[in-house]
Amino acid sequence: MVKKMFKNKKVLIGLLMICIMTGPVSAADWQMFHENPDHTGFLKEASDFTPQIWYFQTGGPIKSSPAILNNIIYIGSNDGSIYSIDMENGNKLWDYNTDGAIISSPVIKNKTLFVGSKDGYLYSINTDNGDVEWKFKTGNSIESTPYAENNAVYVGSDDGRVYAVNIDNGTKIWEFDTGNAVKSSPLAYNGTVYLGSENGKIFAINTDNGNQKWAYTAGDAIHSSPAFYNNTIYIGSNDGNVYALSSNDGSLTWKFDMGNEIDSSPTIDSNENSLFIGSDEGNMTCIDTRNGVFKWSYKTSGAVRSTAALLDNKITFGSNDGTVYTINKYSGKEEWTYSPGYYLFNSPITSSPAVYGKSIYIGSDDGHIYALNSDKKTGPTSIFTYYTWAAVIIFIFSLLVIKSVIKRQKPKKE
Repeated sequence: MVKKMFKNKKVLIGLLMICIMTGPVSAADWQMFHENPDHTGFLKEASDFTPQIWYFQTGGPIKSSPAILNNIIYIGSNDGSIYSIDMENGNKLWDYNTDGAIISSPVIKNKTLFVGSKDGYLYSINTDNGDVEWKFKTGNSIESTPYAENNAVYVGSDDGRVYAVNIDNGTKIWEFDTGNAVKSSPLAYNGTVYLGSENGKIFAINTDNGNQKWAYTAGDAIHSSPAFYNNTIYIGSNDGNVYALSSNDGSLTWKFDMGNEIDSSPTIDSNENSLFIGSDEGNMTCIDTRNGVFKWSYKTSGAVRSTAALLDNKITFGSNDGTVYTINKYSGKEEWTYSPGYYLFNSPITSSPAVYGKSIYIGSDDGHIYALNSDKKTGPTSIFTYYTWAAVIIFIFSLLVIKSVIKRQKPKKE
């Protein structure tokens, strides 16, 4: 009897495990820029998700990067609105308009969205209906992406300060003066907030009281947002260097010269000890996280200010040449590309992609959000297809007119 019960128990456990493995993936908060301290920008898709390719038009350029929760994408636009969009079909669920452009990327904790606006406010918004729960006023515009953790939201402002704000009611817990505008997005880990400032300093701040733990001075402004891996802070600077600093005391472990300004943030592949980062030189470069040794570099035709997202054995990112690139993460060789402007009407892509299973979601300065299918290596036929055909027709017509005029002006032989 006991053996039979034990056998049945094992069968039940086995069935339970199968249900767990084949059921929908549970929702995960998107609490910081690019989802986690490694900045991988990746989530596994739910088993019932049906990926589609589509595009959605907003009223202004998109420099904000997407956040994902429960098959819904959230993203800001320079038209001042934050959008909630169904990831399967690209239909708008709701939008909320602020009084300034939204360059800050939204983050999500406990079904509440937090985002900054150039109107100077940090907003707390209900993800179900787009209602504002509270807003917190800083002294200048907010381009920094917030970090939501436990009872606080941390965000930088162009007024030069970092704020810790109560996550429930929007009251200030503390503020820290960095001495210059803060466009870098904070990362909190083990009681410390890390971020950079326009004055070239990288700060470590105590989350409890806002006191400085340490600061490291780079050679120029810091727009890049820090990544954390193996007790090390990785961050880029406009002085052209990627810095690896000890998270304990800020001492330099190594630095790597990219040759031009760095607005992109590091992406860490912890399995391969690889760091991926872009620069205004137009390169996406892979560096060994352990010692700063160069692995490979891929050249695009424009500055790379987008932060890469991991996608199986690949990475994907945007470039100011108007193209989304997907390349092999081991070799740096191109897998496929997508140019929504068909080269003639390309706009910079500084937004950083969010990857959900095989789907890529990214914004563009052309004002559109694009959903791409990496598995099929395809994206939607954008509105710029018609512009391209119109330009080609006009060009051919112009050539015919010029040819006709030249023919008429050519003197006749007597």
